[in-house]
Amino acid sequence: MTPTPRLTVDGLSVRFRLRTATVHAVTDLSLTVHSGELLAVVGESGCGKSVLAHALLGLLPGNASVTGRAVLDGDTDLFAGGRRHLGRRVGLIPQSPTTALNPVRSGRSLLEETLRAHGRPRTDADAVATAAGFDPGDLDRYPHELSGGMAQRLTTALALAPDPPLLIADEPTTGLDRPLVDHTLDLLRARCDAGNAVILITHDLTAAHRVADTVAVMYASRIVEHQPAEALFAAPVHPYTAGLLDALPDRAFRAIPGHPPMLTALPSGCAFAPRCARATDACTTLPALTGPARCHHPLVDRAAVA
Repeated sequence: MTPTPRLTVDGLSVRFRLRTATVHAVTDLSLTVHSGELLAVVGESGCGKSVLAHALLGLLPGNASVTGRAVLDGDTDLFAGGRRHLGRRVGLIPQSPTTALNPVRSGRSLLEETLRAHGRPRTDADAVATAAGFDPGDLDRYPHELSGGMAQRLTTALALAPDPPLLIADEPTTGLDRPLVDHTLDLLRARCDAGNAVILITHDLTAAHRVADTVAVMYASRIVEHQPAEALFAAPVHPYTAGLLDALPDRAFRAIPGHPPMLTALPSGCAFAPRCARATDACTTLPALTGPARCHHPLVDRAAVA
């Protein structure tokens, strides 16, 4: 049976207008996430991963401009006034949980209010907290009384409380020890196995490999590779993806030389070319995203992975 598209993003670009420059945070991004799919979005810090999440949820600051389309369940364009009932359909595990929590509300108060707002009994609070790895005995604490890991688990519980069909998890394992990292990843995987969809934004490639169905690799505001997780980890097509994998401790443990370009001064051609050993004069022009990767000199023959 053909999977149902849960979210379709087409030509998304996000710009931040500064006094002396423009930040090109996301550029011409297109992707589709299906029911039952866990999509991991990976890349170095500052590549645009979190801006993608904030754009979809309408959480960008006033100096942001957004173009493109993002259609939820085939009928709701998020960029055309379609966010009215978004809270019932899309959940967010934020990257900075301590700043996302109301400092004058206890965890129990926040969770019970969320449950009540979505038609669930307040008595479900302990079970929802437990499912997220949060000890119900700590629900009566206030955010300043929680460790970073505890705050992370509480925001996970708040995001799961409405049981949203689409969950965006922005670095959801920050501050957690290994058992709780595994618990959180298993929780996300279980949601997809039950027919929901998850966008996992992470710098943890090991986590992505463990639970993702597909992986989108971002570099300097663009998706440079997008393919099934097993294929990507076995045979990356873009040199940048290969560099990320080579930096893993269980592989070459070798960092990519150089630094990403400033998002206020992106080159007209391939942004990775200054760091790429395979770059040629052809890379002064922007490669198209044909097949799984946006690259003039892919590591794997395109026909072999098409």
